[in-house]
Amino acid sequence: MEGQKQLLKSKVVKINSRKSWEHHITDATNKGFPVMVHFSAYWCMPSIAMNPFFQELASTYQNVLFLNVDVDEVKEVACKLEIKAIPTFLLMNGGAPVDKTVGANPDELRKRINCFIHHKNSLK
Repeated sequence: MEGQKQLLKSKVVKINSRKSWEHHITDATNKGFPVMVHFSAYWCMPSIAMNPFFQELASTYQNVLFLNVDVDEVKEVACKLEIKAIPTFLLMNGGAPVDKTVGANPDELRKRINCFIHHKNSLK
């Protein structure tokens, strides 16, 4: 599958269809991995500026699946999750959204994922 090949090059998987989205969300849910999604667009400069940071997060948090969804390419997913602005970062667990960050704010994004991971680990 194309997403798996991309995973070898990058820790962030590019989602290019609803079917790909469903596959990765189901797989992460079955494995008990949270998912961090970057909803972006090729023409959005703040989204593009966040890509290196998002890659860094993906390298740091090995037990989180990082996905990138272009809202123009996979409109169905963006609409279903009510993505109204980009960049939007959505943290999901068990296939359901648990936290949303709108805008290019690396510090806030890192803080939220740290809090989520810490909270999840404390429940074990």
